[in-house]
Amino acid sequence: MKLTSKTTIHLAATADRHTQTFIIQYFPKMNSPLAFSFPLLLLLLFFFLSSIPSVSTISPHAKKQPPNGMLPSEAETLFKIMDSMSSDQSWRVSYPNPCKPGSSWPGIECKQGNDGYLHVTRLDFGTRPNPTCKKTATFPYQIFSLPYLQSVFFFNCFTHTKTTLSVSADRLYNSSLQQLSLRSNPALVGSIPPQISSLKFLQILTLSQNRLNGTIPVQVGNLRNLVGLDLSYNSLTGSIPSTIGQLGMLQKLDLSSNSLTGSIPDSIEKLSLLAFMALSNNKLTGNFPKGLAKLQSLQYFLMDDNPMFIPLPVEFGILVKLQELRLANSGYSGSIPPSFSQLNNLSTLSLQNNRLTGEIPVVFGSLSHIYHLNLSRNFLDGVVPFNSSFLKRLGRNLDLSGNPGLCLNPAEAYSVKIGIGVSICGSNKNGSLIKPVKKSQAPRGLQKSFSLFPALGAFALHYMLFLV
Repeated sequence: MKLTSKTTIHLAATADRHTQTFIIQYFPKMNSPLAFSFPLLLLLLFFFLSSIPSVSTISPHAKKQPPNGMLPSEAETLFKIMDSMSSDQSWRVSYPNPCKPGSSWPGIECKQGNDGYLHVTRLDFGTRPNPTCKKTATFPYQIFSLPYLQSVFFFNCFTHTKTTLSVSADRLYNSSLQQLSLRSNPALVGSIPPQISSLKFLQILTLSQNRLNGTIPVQVGNLRNLVGLDLSYNSLTGSIPSTIGQLGMLQKLDLSSNSLTGSIPDSIEKLSLLAFMALSNNKLTGNFPKGLAKLQSLQYFLMDDNPMFIPLPVEFGILVKLQELRLANSGYSGSIPPSFSQLNNLSTLSLQNNRLTGEIPVVFGSLSHIYHLNLSRNFLDGVVPFNSSFLKRLGRNLDLSGNPGLCLNPAEAYSVKIGIGVSICGSNKNGSLIKPVKKSQAPRGLQKSFSLFPALGAFALHYMLFLV
């Protein structure tokens, strides 16, 4: 069929507005020299544009989401975890769509992935409104099969049926877990599995207040993204592995209330970001690391109740960011290093129940941030170097008792109503002050001494640094 101008006009009229615009702008008028080719080109253009699908057309490759917005396999894994952990309700019946907005489970968080599906990112068990754990609950290894799971919290879950953390490395390689917290689980026993080092994205590991035993695996040094490590209040034995020094991102280290032995490894000096270190209530001995002064980010150092029996290291005075220093009940001897007077940010200093001798450094009275000072039950002597302003500011948070060689200047004593545990210096015939001559009542052995105020302060500090 031969295309005429009339045919061309009809095609142009039936084309859509965009096609008409294209014709007007890019094709010559019918009386131009190229008019002989225009009908053919216009016909080809019309059929080409007609073959382009509308933008509203749904791609045949688009994924259809299931009713609950989750992958069926992931939802089934979640149901198995809930069925084994909690009997609060029939989860499959009460909450058939675990991640559905408006009807999601308590203790669960979900986020949409790049694939368009909803994925579980957080699980929280143990305290209401989160699901509580039944007596037969054991550690659900299936959590490592949830590929998008980032945070897991089990608080007071495993209380009756003994369970362990035993898992195979194969289950951990595909895990995206960043925070694993298991606290206050009296039925959680056994050792910390070395395979836990396969959680390459892990940033916070909290295994405190359980009944874990054995040694700290050296493989823990492979958790290079770790920011917080809390293994406190267990029954761990052996020494602190030197591989701890490989955790260059670490800011919090709590190994307190175990039965760890040996000395603090020298590799600890590599932890340049470490702000909190708690090693209290262990069996640690020996000298401090030579590179202790390199921990310039350290703000809290808690190491009460260890049989150290060495002089206080002067290096502590170089850690100028220190806010809290606790070295009580550990057999430290000699005098208090004058370098401690450089700790201008110090708010708490606990040196009670040691074997310290000599006088209290005079410059202690100029520590403007100090609010708790306990030097009780030592062998300190001399006149207390604190003025009435200092004594009033600390009040009952100052304890100098159990140092029979100490005495307080009468002028300061009369202006302070609260006792600090020392007697008032007497006067001789010349009017000069004399010290008490009572027989020393300072303890020969170590005694446990705890103050409610500092205990609460240390407890609150854990949650201030890391919410677990």
